[in-house]
Amino acid sequence: MIQITINRTESGFIQSFEISGHAFFANRGKDIVCAGVSAVSIGAINAVHALTGVTPEIEHEGGFLRCVVPEHLSEDIYEKVQLLLEGMTVSLSTIEEEYGKHIKITFKKQEVE
Repeated sequence: MIQITINRTESGFIQSFEISGHAFFANRGKDIVCAGVSAVSIGAINAVHALTGVTPEIEHEGGFLRCVVPEHLSEDIYEKVQLLLEGMTVSLSTIEEEYGKHIKITFKKQEVE
């Protein structure tokens, strides 16, 4: 199962996300759940970089991806980054609705900012 954790600030903004595991929906190379999650998450990171100039902190290897939004962004840029990441969350939630046996999203909120 693919495990996704979206970490939000106390104010509800996305601070980071982690994706790990494998869907095991189909054989490697034919797994549409893995492909969808990969396309949505990497696409969101690429969109953040291309459209805002922000380079998030990324850790990626095998079946693991971690992305952290940098601190101290201008309010305008921060809002754009948040909109792109919220779009990613909507897309991942849509995949979870259809393939819930293969993907689980957990939302965590920080207690103190």
